[in-house]
Amino acid sequence: MSTALTFASHCKVNLLLNILGRRDDGFHELETLMQPVPLHDQLQFGRIGQGIELTCSEPSLPTDQGNLVHRAASMFLKAAGNGCGVKIHLEKNLPLAAGIGAGSANAAVTLRGLNELWNNFLSDDELCKLAAELGSDVPFFLTDSPGLAHGRGEQVELLAPFPALKDIAILLVNSGFGVSTPWAYRELSNYPDALDGRPGRAQALADALKGGNLSASAEFFYNSLEQPVFKKYPVLPVIRDFLNDNGAIVARMSGSGATLFALLHDRAEAENLRAKYHEKFGQAGWSRTVLL
Repeated sequence: MSTALTFASHCKVNLLLNILGRRDDGFHELETLMQPVPLHDQLQFGRIGQGIELTCSEPSLPTDQGNLVHRAASMFLKAAGNGCGVKIHLEKNLPLAAGIGAGSANAAVTLRGLNELWNNFLSDDELCKLAAELGSDVPFFLTDSPGLAHGRGEQVELLAPFPALKDIAILLVNSGFGVSTPWAYRELSNYPDALDGRPGRAQALADALKGGNLSASAEFFYNSLEQPVFKKYPVLPVIRDFLNDNGAIVARMSGSGATLFALLHDRAEAENLRAKYHEKFGQAGWSRTVLL
């Protein structure tokens, strides 16, 4: 691929996900606190004469309009309006349907990458508008900062790094199955307290994390979707409790799951907990540790 650009596409965890009710447009009103995690897929972009040629290292992923990367490229090329095409290769390292935003990140990075390839043809505001059309999480991934999101998740307030998370290690574990996000939200109707959450939880956690003490902030972490997802997949609360009982300062599910995250004081503690997790639950699935 001549004159190719390569970008890392990082994931995230929802430190908090609080659902505030169902909206008239069919989406859910929410507040969420999202933290970038330096684990990533990789995308490579290059110009071609016309059209979109998408390849992917993961054979189960579609390479047509069924892939968010393809849709993002299509939207960008339509906005650019110059009749050119693009060749894209997506190298997948992150699990699918895992609640860590990998697909949304791929879409956002496609917008960022193509805009750089086209000499910043679109403004930041124009990129944000395209990102919001692609999905609720996509605008967050146009940046590399923590964010507090409202609305259906597309209204993102960028935040400074949290002092309480400085040099903290994170362990991500995924048991090898995905959870349907639309299903999880639909199931909230069976859990009224989770569907109509108390506003202000996200800001309360953000304020606590600014204070610099993660242990004192632990009580503020929350995820409304744990109720329906844990009911259907009872192994997940068992794993969460295991992580909490074996050294995690905090352990929660990210997004709609099935990935769980644990926060620990340092990388050595995280690796030790990772080893204990696999000893207890087997070698299947996916797990990683990294410093925030």
